Amino acid sequence: MAINDWVSQSIMNRRGSAGGRLGKTHTLTEEQQAEFHFTIGPYSEPVLTVAPGDRVVVDTRDAFSGRIRTEADKPSEKIKMPFANPQNGPIMIEGAEPGDALAVHIESMLPRGEQPRGTCALIPEFGALTGTYYTATLNTPLPEIVRKILVDEKTVHWSDKVKLPYKPHIGTLSCSPEIDSISSLTPDNHGGNMDLPDMGPGTVTYLPVRVPGARLFIGDAHACQGDGEVCGVAVEHASTTTIRVDVIKGWTIEWPRLEADDFIMAIGSTRPLEDATRIAYRELIRWMVADYGYEQFDAYMMLSQCGRVRLGNFVDPKYTVGAAVLKKYLPDQG
Repeated sequence: MAINDWVSQSIMNRRGSAGGRLGKTHTLTEEQQAEFHFTIGPYSEPVLTVAPGDRVVVDTRDAFSGRIRTEADKPSEKIKMPFANPQNGPIMIEGAEPGDALAVHIESMLPRGEQPRGTCALIPEFGALTGTYYTATLNTPLPEIVRKILVDEKTVHWSDKVKLPYKPHIGTLSCSPEIDSISSLTPDNHGGNMDLPDMGPGTVTYLPVRVPGARLFIGDAHACQGDGEVCGVAVEHASTTTIRVDVIKGWTIEWPRLEADDFIMAIGSTRPLEDATRIAYRELIRWMVADYGYEQFDAYMMLSQCGRVRLGNFVDPKYTVGAAVLKKYLPDQG
């Protein structure tokens, strides 16, 4: 089965306004985007308006805006924080209103740009195993190291000896918060910089809509990433990412959710890490109760036996965890 075949039976297609029908196809190139955003909020000028069911082919920049070109380049000299993690958007979706959910189906992701396209780095006072702004220590910062990596549609050429599979995902995906303008580096209940490796081609992400038109932002493509993004940087790369959007009217959710062919996942982001896990599991239980006929404490006890946890990141200003359950344990996929 092709990775997108199952989507015909997804919540998006069964409950979305478009009813599974494909609408128009739009492009959002770097030239069309013009100004990339480093905050996610209700104040930036929309670049595109689409209808439920429409497809958008988006050219994303890498997390460093393409400024790290060689292994001699230092991120501390090329990037002035917090101007990292540029976002395309906002994209307005017709008919989306507060209290709805926005469905974003990632159809495909392809690397683009000159080789070596991929960038990984050690950045001073950033990462899970060093002192940071939020976890202050007197230790000397780790050395600043850049690795440039060949990336093609099948392989991440980490070194002469190690080849990793190209398993792309979108690191940052979100609708606008109601009033706040939040750094694109920070995940929260609007979505944001979740860095969740499951959020790639063949999946549908559901985001809470809190402003008219939803105001969708997307960026931060990763060629591959391990659980936790432990050094703070995945294999960052520019991408051509194709998405299809829809609106689920009246489906009010508090936190992002994700659906794949064989599981559903609720996503939480906060510090400390255990509280992000609690949010994710609580939201998964609420989902199972509301849509799948579970009694709350039955779901709670069952997830203790078969729940799955995915560590998105524990390096960003807030940590992200996904809690999942296989669809075969959901008695009524209504």
